[in-house]
Amino acid sequence: MAGAFAAGPKGVITVGYAQVGAESDWRTANTESFKSTFTKANGYKLIFDDAQQKQENQIKAIRNFIQQDVDYIVVAPVVETGWETVLNEAKRAGIPVLLSDRQMKVSDNSLYVCWVGGNFVKEGNDAVAWLNGYLKKIGRDKEDLNVVLIQGTIGSSAQVGRTQGITEGLAKNPKYHLLAKQSGEFTQAKGQEVMESFLKAYPKIDVVFCENDNEAFGAIDAIKAAGKRPGKDIIIISFDAVHEAFNKMIAGELNCAVECNPLHGPRIAEIIQKLEKGEKVEKIQYVVEGVFDQANAAKELPKRKY
Repeated sequence: MAGAFAAGPKGVITVGYAQVGAESDWRTANTESFKSTFTKANGYKLIFDDAQQKQENQIKAIRNFIQQDVDYIVVAPVVETGWETVLNEAKRAGIPVLLSDRQMKVSDNSLYVCWVGGNFVKEGNDAVAWLNGYLKKIGRDKEDLNVVLIQGTIGSSAQVGRTQGITEGLAKNPKYHLLAKQSGEFTQAKGQEVMESFLKAYPKIDVVFCENDNEAFGAIDAIKAAGKRPGKDIIIISFDAVHEAFNKMIAGELNCAVECNPLHGPRIAEIIQKLEKGEKVEKIQYVVEGVFDQANAAKELPKRKY
């Protein structure tokens, strides 16, 4: 077993990965990034666990990893709080913990080595900045606009950050009126359900922010079923920018997708190699992300890896 944040054994490095679940295309790409990186050919053994969106399952998985004496534990936490006990158990066992995608709120930051993921508040800010520019471009920047927000899983880092970034951005413009926000749990089915309820409650909706692409796909279906044109009658902005989001933008049904890069496997492997050499690593490590819309979707699609 690797000592606490020190060089580990020679030979195969065993990594336990406690994944959130398989709720979205983004998550599938994230999982594949780990499975294709932590291979026998690359000198690793990966023990993978799908928590099915339940924190208790992740805590159980982490304890199993500790019992199996893995060298490193990687966690994409379902929610931010409630990890202190199990992380202390990993620390006592001398197993470094790395966080992927979502963050944890702990009283002692030494309980994990580092976090790799997107800047979720910036993503939210970028989405509103894109809307500001788009409205100016189409001559609607002087209009009062009704906005709804389909949030992700409440309490997850992506939800907390994106909601903060979006609501802060909207608050700067008195022309924006946020009518309602509700969780779509990062799934297409729930996104559709929430959008259907919004459409029934509010006769005039101009813009919908969806905190991931799958929620947006559900919202698109709901908007079509209501006899409206997605991307035209209602501006739709989503997050993640997976392959299918580009197809929706090219079809004119989705207006903008703010990228959240899921390919964390190579970055985590790079960090582990540094730890194996006894090197220090940065606590917070953001991945590079862009903003895409209907104007650049066709050009970008062939380059997408997820």
